[in-house]
This record gives sequence, C-alpha cells and structure tokens, in this order.
Amino acid sequence: MNTTEIFLIAMTIIFTLPYLVWRFGRTDYYAPLVVVQIIAGILLGPGILGRVFPEYYAFVFNPLVVQALNGIAWWAVMLFVMIAGVELDLRQAWAHRRESGITAGLALGTPLLFGCLAGAGLLLQAGWIGERALTWQFILGIGMACAVTALPILILLMEKLAILRQPIGQRILRYASLDDIAIWGVLALILMDWGRVGKQLIFIVGLAVLGYLFRQLMRRLPERDRWYVALIWLTLCAFGADWSGLHFMVGAFLAGAIMDTEWFDQAQMDLLRQHVLLVMMPVFFLSTGLRTNWALGGQAVFIAAALLLVASIGGKLLGMHLASRILRWAPGEASLIGWLLQTKALIMIIFANVLLDKQIISSEAFTALLLMAVVSTMLTIPCVAPKLAKMREIVFRDR
Repeated sequence: MNTTEIFLIAMTIIFTLPYLVWRFGRTDYYAPLVVVQIIAGILLGPGILGRVFPEYYAFVFNPLVVQALNGIAWWAVMLFVMIAGVELDLRQAWAHRRESGITAGLALGTPLLFGCLAGAGLLLQAGWIGERALTWQFILGIGMACAVTALPILILLMEKLAILRQPIGQRILRYASLDDIAIWGVLALILMDWGRVGKQLIFIVGLAVLGYLFRQLMRRLPERDRWYVALIWLTLCAFGADWSGLHFMVGAFLAGAIMDTEWFDQAQMDLLRQHVLLVMMPVFFLSTGLRTNWALGGQAVFIAAALLLVASIGGKLLGMHLASRILRWAPGEASLIGWLLQTKALIMIIFANVLLDKQIISSEAFTALLLMAVVSTMLTIPCVAPKLAKMREIVFRDR
C-alpha cells in the first residue's frame, strides 16, 4: 500500500474505534466521547498496541503517516486553544473580583502546591524529568498540571448537566477564566529561555503593538471577514511565539485572548468549537497517545499517576473548602464547585504536550499526567450529578 492508503486506514481507526465504544458502550455518563477518544489514543500508542501488535503498529503508524497526522493535530489544537482564548471573558470576574479572586486563587494555588510536592517526590526516582529541564521548571510544571481546569471541557460538561447558563455555572466560569490566564502565564514563565530573551522580548513588544492595530482593524471589519482574518492572526501569533522560544500553543492562546467575544456570533463560535472537536481533535488525541511511554514500567507510571491524581483532587477540594469558610458558602457548595473545577482533559493534555515538546518532562511523566487527566475528568459527572440533585436551590441562586 502507498502512504495515502495507510493514512486513510489510520484515519478510519481514529474515528471508528472511539465512536463504537462510546455509542455501544453507552459511556457518556462517566466518559464523554472526547474522553473516550483520549483513551483510544493511549491504547493505540506504542505502549499498548505497539507492544501487543508491533508489526501492525509499525505498518499503520509509520513515520510518514505520523508526520501527516501531526500536521493535522497541530492545526486542530491551535484552533481549539484560540477559541478558548476568545471565550475568555474577565469582565464578570472583575465585577465580582473579591469572591472570584479568593476562589480562583485557592482553586489554583492549593493544588499547585500539592502538585509541586508530588513533582518533588517524583524526582526521587530517575526517569521523570526531561533532558533540558531545570529542577524548578519540572516541579512547577507538574504542579501546574495538577492545578489546571480545562475551561472548554468544563463548558461542555456544564451544558450536559444543564447548569451552564444558571448562576452557579456562570460563577464557575468566572473562577475558571481567571485560572486559565494564570495557567498560560505560568507556562510562559516555565518556557522562558534566557538564551533567547531578546527574541522573546521582541515577540512581546511586537504582540502588544500589532495586537493594538489588529483590534482596531477587527472593529472595522464585517463579521464575515473577521473569521478569516482571525485565522491569519492565529498563524502569525503562533509563529512568533514558536520563533521566540515559547511554544506555538502559547501564541495561539494569546491570539484568541486579544480578541473580544462580541466580535463573533456566539452560536457560530459554539458550532466552530464543536466542529473542531468532531472533525480534527480526534487526530490530536491519537498523536498524543503515540507519545506515551511505559519504559519505567506500567506499575511505576500508574503509581505516579495515582500520586498526581490525589494531589490534584485533594488540592482542589481543600482549596474550595477554604474558600467556602472565607466566603460562607452553603453546605455542600464547596464540594460541588471543587469537582467541577477538577475537569482537566484537553487543556492539561495540551499543557503537558508543551512540556514534553520542550523536554521539561519525560515521556513517562507525560504518560502519568495523561492518565491523571483522563481519570479526573471521568470522575466529574458521576461525582457532581448526585450533588446537583440534592442542591437544586444553589444552582438557581445568584450571588
């Protein structure tokens, strides 16, 4: 077979296997399709499929096919991260700045601390830290991975739970939005390359100047042109960030964050996000699975993933209980919000991909983080749905 035919076989597997498991396994309650696709990516990677059927794996996922898949995956994740940036709205957070600041700070800071302690613990065994990482970069990277809340997936899950447009849903979006800014800020700090600080300074200054001009241009364009110009802006920002030593995903997020939500029809933006998730992101999940590694042994990776999961869940729930005491929330409210903010898939996987690309973490650490993200996301709806059934009055109460 030629490369095109093998590529099409790979694409057929990518779209067929997760769908069949999701549809006939009826996993939607604890594992939405996006989570099943992530798990499928792990199963199709070298550690599972490559070990059980090495010849088949080498035939389907040969270097030329993987290169083609990676190109699609890069563009898919750039679009997805840009949309996350566009949907970031900090005005409501500013209007409720005391409550939002306290809650978001504890929601991020407590699991960050616990995650850093877990990261320091991983350093006791060789094989987790990346070849180019400084100790502080690895520890901070692991800590932030434990603190991440995936805003786009949080939106999808709250839509499924029918609370997105309710007062509590809007509150949780405020907290997650502030944490989203911090996540990308910390990532930029971790990736700061003092050997290329001049390039990074040029990128930051250039982004500020061009961003101002871009905003003036977008205000004058009709909406049908804004969509196309936004894609051009995305590619320029991603290129500039990657050229400067940051990662193209950092540039993609900044490209979206500079844009105002009001410039685009919200229904069309929601549709674009859904289409990117449907049409292109499964390829990213597969390419992510291809990067998993079990060289330290499955037991060591699972133990590390469990340690990170405890740090992530425990830190997030403790942070929310501290916020509850300060802000005097109703009983049970802290647990409800803490579990919703625990959602990690996608953004944490993107975050971990960047750390792996920059050799801050090893492939084994990446695999452990990936497992932690999948499990934490799968726990969200089963843990939240029963609480919602008992606390309906909180859902409809405004603050």
